[in-house]
This record gives sequence, C-alpha cells and structure tokens, in this order.
Amino acid sequence: MSKPLEGIKIIDFTHVQAGPACTQLLAWFGADVIKVERPGAGDVTRSQLRHVKDADALYFTMLNSNKRSLTLNTKTPQGKEVLEKLIAESDVMVENFGPGALDRMGFTWEHIQSLNPGMILASVKGFSDGHHYEDLKVYENVAQCAGGAASTTGFWDGPPTVSAAALGDSNTGMHLAIGILTALHQKNKTGTGQKVAVSMQDSVLNLCRVKLRDQQRLDALGYLEEYPQYPHGSFSDVVPRGGNAGGGGQPGWVLKCKGWETDPNAYIYFTIQGHAWAPICKALGKPEWIDDPEYNTAEARQDKIFDIFNFIESWLSTKTKFEAVDILRKFDIPCSPVLSMKEIANDPSLRESGTIVEVDHPKIGKYLTVGSPIKFSDMKVEVKASPLLGEHTDEVLQQLGYSAEQIAEMHAAQAV
Repeated sequence: MSKPLEGIKIIDFTHVQAGPACTQLLAWFGADVIKVERPGAGDVTRSQLRHVKDADALYFTMLNSNKRSLTLNTKTPQGKEVLEKLIAESDVMVENFGPGALDRMGFTWEHIQSLNPGMILASVKGFSDGHHYEDLKVYENVAQCAGGAASTTGFWDGPPTVSAAALGDSNTGMHLAIGILTALHQKNKTGTGQKVAVSMQDSVLNLCRVKLRDQQRLDALGYLEEYPQYPHGSFSDVVPRGGNAGGGGQPGWVLKCKGWETDPNAYIYFTIQGHAWAPICKALGKPEWIDDPEYNTAEARQDKIFDIFNFIESWLSTKTKFEAVDILRKFDIPCSPVLSMKEIANDPSLRESGTIVEVDHPKIGKYLTVGSPIKFSDMKVEVKASPLLGEHTDEVLQQLGYSAEQIAEMHAAQAV
C-alpha cells in the first residue's frame, strides 16, 4: 500500500536533532528524504556518544531512519550543480544552519525560487527572525531556558531545572513538520512555495502556555491557588516552581510506593480530581471523607493537601507501583507508575503498538528506537535502518541524470 507522502521529495540539510526529527517523521510517512552530508564526516551525531567502535552512534540512527544519504561538497562547482538539480525536482528543503549560511553558499531564497518556484524552504532557528538574540547559538537546554520551561520546572527551594524531554529539539522538529505539511497543502492550491520557519524558543513556549496563563492570573490575584505554595506559603511576582504539582487545577504529586528505599523509580503519580474524590475515598478506605465538609471540595482540601498525600503514601507503603495502579485504575483514578527507561524499553504494549521498535543495522546490529507516536487506521508505519554515510550517493546522482563516468569524477573531486 502506498504511503500518504509518497512522491514528495525532501532535501534534508539538517543535523543533530530538531531538523532530523522533523524529516524522519516525514520519511516514516512516505516522503523521499535525501540527507545531504559532508563527505568523510556527515552529521556530527554519527560519531557522538558511540557505543560500537567505527559505527554510527545511536544518536544518529534514532533520528535518521528511512532516509537516503547523499554526500556532497557544496563548496565545489560540481557540488553546487548537483544541489541545483536536486532543488529543481524536489518539493521541500529543510535546513538548520546558522543565520545567512545558505546565502553564503550561493543559495539565496531568490535563487532557490528561480530554480523551483514551488519549493518550500523550511528552517529551524534558535530565535525568530528579528529577535534581539537571533544570532545566538541555541541547543536543547538553552531553548528550554529561553522558552520559560526551566524557570517553572523543579522545586521552589532549588534552581531552575531543565527537562529530559527534548522540548527544544524534537518538539521544534514536530512543529516544523506541521508547518511543512501546511505549506504543501497550500502549494497544492496555489502551485507556489514559501518559506516556513520555527524557532526553538517559540516551540518551547508553545508547550508552556499554561505557565503564561498562570503569570497573568498571578498578576491579577497575587497568588495561585493550585500551587503548593498556597495557602501557607508566599508568592513573588513571577510564576514559581511547583515541584510535582499538576498544572491544570487538579492537585497531583509523585508518591512513594513499596521499595522506594532501593528503587529510585518506585513511585506513582497520583491526581486528585474533584469528580474522582468519592472513588478516591473508597479506594483508600476513607468513606467518611466523601461528605465531610473539611474534605469534600477542592477548596476545603487545599490547605491540607499534603496531609492527604501523606495518608495516600502510607496506603501505598505495602504496594508496588504496579500493584497500586492496578487497584486505583478500577476506581477510575488518574494515576501512573513512574516508568524507567528500562521498563519502557521492555514494555510489551509499547512493542505491540509500534511505539518502541527494534531495528536491524548493518554495523551496530539490533537496536531499539522510537516508532511513530501517531497511529493510523489505514497505514502501518515501518521504521527502517538509518543510512550509512553516502550510502545512496551514486543512486541519487544516477537519478539526477549523471553518468557513471561523471559520478566517478565527482567522487574524485570531493576526495580532494
């Protein structure tokens, strides 16, 4: 069965994580993604954090599956010619170079449009064009700090904390993929391409909108009733760090389970929602709390919320996190075990759904990677091994009309 993006050709001029995450998603859905890399070196993540000598690192393989690799020296006349031919017959070019890098290569937006008026040029930036930090180099944790995530993550008596989730990188790539698909849809209507840009700061902020909401509420009220600091603590004029509190008005916390003394992940996340209060009381063996005016409203519970959590922890002390969740889910109580990466890697449900997949690589053997987080009723997403450096160079050049002799000459020129 054909895939939805079959027939879409994408020039992937990206490296590290944000751009490759974007183009990998599109490759999974059927686009022909040609990853353009420097001869002899390639994407820097091919060699970062290797665990098998002289093989591509997992950092690379987990972000570049289903693509083709073309090695090309765009500083040479032959390399520029190849890129021009590639642009002329492609639909999208994705890049995450520094500001002005494409222009210095001789591929201004005007030149790209002259080669292909329908081209969509998609860019990952640290900050939006015109921002006073637009020339600043940005990595994952820099973006988390610039986008407001770090200042609102962690505990109130500690420093700002970055998340292990790639809010700056992979999240930006997902935003860019949405932008590309939107531009392709418009191109189908108008026949013309356009530039699409997503900044890492903007993408992080988009996921932190509830904290921007809270800043405005704090400005108006001087306090935030769903944060642990209320009602016994104090607030400054900025949104505080809330520890493990829920951000949507339903008090929640990470609670210890049996074995927490030796297992750093023997915890569950427990959420107290208003409509779930009666089931929570029944599950905990405290039916008297259901109608007690000291407990039966969110407002009444707030000043004693940690006393309630302490009671729940005592109830959890004889149960593993999995035993606890198996009991609580029967009462429709929002909760989850805190899963380690090892537990996730071995979760049969995630394997069955294709969320975690095993891939066979010619040099590192079998490895685990993430599959598509988006599921379709009429398409099974197949995750293939990432390409070796330059694996498809000859194939791509032949498709562009180069003869065997011309390809050999090009290899010789690039080697020099």
